[in-house]
Amino acid sequence: MAHPARRRHLAPLLALGVTAALVPQLALQSASAAPAAGPAAHQLAPFTGQKLSWKPCAADLPATLQCTTLKVPLDYHRPGGERIEIAISRAKTSVPGKRRGIMTFNPGGPGGPGLDFPDMAAKELPKRVTERYDLIGFDPRGVGESTPVTCGLGGTDLTFPRPNRSRQEFDANTAWSKNVARACRERAGGLLPHLTTRNTARDMDVMRAALGEKKLSYYGLSYGSALGATYMQLFPRRADRFVVDSAIDSRRMWRGMYRIWAPSSERAFARWAKWTAERASVYHLGESPKQVRATFWSLVKHAERERIELDGVAYDGAGIRGLMRAKFVKVRQSAELVVKLKKAASGQSVPPSPATHPTAPPSDNTAVSRWAVVCADGADWPRDAETYRRDVVRDSIRYPLYGDFVSGITPCAYWPKAAETAGPVNNRVPALIVQNEWDPQTPLDSALSLHRDLKGSRLVTVRGGEGHSVRFYTDTRNACADHHVDAYLTTGKLPRADVTCRATPDARKPSSAPPPFGLGA
Repeated sequence: MAHPARRRHLAPLLALGVTAALVPQLALQSASAAPAAGPAAHQLAPFTGQKLSWKPCAADLPATLQCTTLKVPLDYHRPGGERIEIAISRAKTSVPGKRRGIMTFNPGGPGGPGLDFPDMAAKELPKRVTERYDLIGFDPRGVGESTPVTCGLGGTDLTFPRPNRSRQEFDANTAWSKNVARACRERAGGLLPHLTTRNTARDMDVMRAALGEKKLSYYGLSYGSALGATYMQLFPRRADRFVVDSAIDSRRMWRGMYRIWAPSSERAFARWAKWTAERASVYHLGESPKQVRATFWSLVKHAERERIELDGVAYDGAGIRGLMRAKFVKVRQSAELVVKLKKAASGQSVPPSPATHPTAPPSDNTAVSRWAVVCADGADWPRDAETYRRDVVRDSIRYPLYGDFVSGITPCAYWPKAAETAGPVNNRVPALIVQNEWDPQTPLDSALSLHRDLKGSRLVTVRGGEGHSVRFYTDTRNACADHHVDAYLTTGKLPRADVTCRATPDARKPSSAPPPFGLGA
């Protein structure tokens, strides 16, 4: 995942060409993807035939990673109208005689920049894969070095999800949602309706055509799974070898994808409590799962009375819940962290945790581009504040760890109407899905649902696998899952049936890559 703080400098696009040998192919898309075939072919010719001028991306990236800018329509239903820019990158790793085409990457989000991802992929993927493809990265529309969206926001306005422990807190969050939506409507109202997953998939297809390729292979992580599935739906004949890692449920886009965190985190909490109780002599958090859970909730109550300071951050009760929600899937790390919280609460000195990644405050662009996509894509955002309030009351009882966070109101309740929503995914395009059993952002249930919708797919499940992403951003690579991914990308042959791999033991050392965006929490 490209880190928000990383600098990227792009060379401008020098010229738009008029050669459009691949335009007739671009016109052969679904009716929902563009206007009628004839006008689309003619009107998209300046985009699909544009000449790209490549230059080194940035001084802190290898010179072999080249960047350029692609022009695309803001609105594909009006391709003669306003244009926006998409920043793309390329690592030419293919070998003559073995080259199959291009492989495009999306590192997640929404809101995740991806320009430097080909550099990471070139290091992570084996030579037998990279020698078959040139690796392509891009910042999706609205993100980073592409035409960026901004609402002029900062500070706590960018905090999401937010707790809803009381009516007063819910009302404050309602006011926050209105203010964010109003600011975005005023600053970016013309851009917001077109920042959709379907339009980003169309941008990918223009990119494919401009690069002179008949087909496109793809590796998408987290939100990248939704983008990949959308491309397969809109352009099934142009999808070559597609891998999605940590899958979004297309039927839950988007409020449902956040709300699923509540029941999944309760399951992870129960698993952690059992695991920790079995090691009571090590962690001293309780000799039974019930006692371990009671220890955690006593820390939450303590923090509600008096904040607990750890690693320079003062946590209240909601802060403790928010801190631990995504961490409970990693049982050993969670036990160690709760031990630290317990010591800090009792006034004991706690050594600082080792820093594994540089941390930068989220930019306005990162948060706003995420909201833009989830608000535009999702048809499941109620417009009535009281619907959210009722859900908060119910889910706070059913899922006390995180239910009030993800059932609460968001700016999407007041967001400008989008040009389109995400739309259904239901096709037989071949694809490979890889998924950890214990993923805090995209739970296994989500991958199972996408697997059912992608009827040509195979699912590789890492049983006992912990964390968000199987291949990248992980402390523990899984040789079994990697084997199936590499074999598919190399040969094009999917496993004959779904595969279950066993988790790799915790390697006990941090990943060298920054963490994935993971839907923004």
